[in-house]
Amino acid sequence: MSDLYVAAGGGGDPVGTLVAARALGGDAAGPPPIATYAWERPEVDPTAAALGDGDFEGLVRETGDAGGGFAAFTPATRVRPPAGSTLPGLARDLPARLLLLDPAAGLRALARQLGSMAAAAGGRIRVVDIGGDILTHGDEPGLCSPFTDALTLAACRLTGIPTTVHVAGPGLDGEIEERTLLERLTGSEPLVPGRDAAAAASRALAWHPSEASALWAASLHGARGTVRTVRTVRGTVRLTDASPGLYPLPLAEALGHNPVARALVEERPATLRAAAAVSQRLTGIDGLASERTPPPRRDQEPPAAGTAAPDRDTAMKVLREAADGADHVTLRHAARTLGLTWADIPALRTVLGIGTPLLRTA
Repeated sequence: MSDLYVAAGGGGDPVGTLVAARALGGDAAGPPPIATYAWERPEVDPTAAALGDGDFEGLVRETGDAGGGFAAFTPATRVRPPAGSTLPGLARDLPARLLLLDPAAGLRALARQLGSMAAAAGGRIRVVDIGGDILTHGDEPGLCSPFTDALTLAACRLTGIPTTVHVAGPGLDGEIEERTLLERLTGSEPLVPGRDAAAAASRALAWHPSEASALWAASLHGARGTVRTVRTVRGTVRLTDASPGLYPLPLAEALGHNPVARALVEERPATLRAAAAVSQRLTGIDGLASERTPPPRRDQEPPAAGTAAPDRDTAMKVLREAADGADHVTLRHAARTLGLTWADIPALRTVLGIGTPLLRTA
């Protein structure tokens, strides 16, 4: 028997969700089940779509106790081109059981999937959001991707299954400022996972381009200060003493913050496109478009594939200049700055001689 863990935003959230599950005792009965969307950034998946069952080969399909079915990833799962996905790699390198959330058929179908997964696991639902945009009010200036988290909240509400929402590393996704989130989390007593929980994700973090999960893991290992990232509108994120926290709150309280999730529960759109239209109406952000991120600077535009990483001294000189005074850079930022792709991150780590989620530049 295990709780079902739900990576609220897809992308790199399963990595941080595994850390949260470890901290919450979710591995007591074996690898924890983690439900996630196959929804990645364009640099990983050029289709930039929410991938479903038909986009993968080698999924394991199961029938849940609630009468519905769902699919699980294995290391042998492969994505069908031209789509791309990091989930088969995460199935190999995360000590967890990754389950596919397919939102294509609308909110009620998504809720049935979650219900089946939770029934098969035998426990309650724990939603994990890295960074905290799941608590959006819809009007924050740095908001980039409110739709997926809101869809998750709404679907969990429709299951009727007891659900707790956990915000990990408030502000580390660069969308809502830490101070604002801590105000919204007033009264929530944070759990701080140990370094062993963070270490459980180390194999995945060695190559995965996730920035928010990497920042949270780095904070658990004691990193503090400013970090230059690719993803954030402001360009940098600050790691503080609040960053390691994992903040729980009831589902109803999370819904109270999120107007998109409340509207989805009320309107119950029958298709993914209709659900995204609700989000766009309330936030002005197209939930089905590529996540809004700052365009790369000219010196960060990746050249043709196959570019070799420079030697360590040259790379560090370039990266320190690009850091522009920040204490650290993410590996995704470092790769882009050097004209490499996210797939070059393992080779870049070898060149730089680092084994941590961030590169210290100051």
